[in-house]
Amino acid sequence: MKMISALLLLSTLLSTPAAPSQRPSCYKKVLKGHSCQDIPEGVANLRHIDDGLQDHFWEGKGCQVICYCNWNELLCCPKDIFFGPKISFVIPCNSR
Repeated sequence: MKMISALLLLSTLLSTPAAPSQRPSCYKKVLKGHSCQDIPEGVANLRHIDDGLQDHFWEGKGCQVICYCNWNELLCCPKDIFFGPKISFVIPCNSR
């Protein structure tokens, strides 16, 4: 009986397609010749999130991707990954 259960489990696992996750991932960008203080001049598609969140920026025209500046490098992630789904909905979106 254990052998039949093991075979059924194994066949189920083998028949499941191995598809990549549809969840977007984080990525890094190097700010060549720029630092966190001159990002708005150096990278046109970033906007400050809020004065209370220093070195945090929205990327692009929408409010889906957040970038954090660390010295001369940006770490960009979807907002739900960056802050978590319970916090990300309260982050102010300035789409200007």
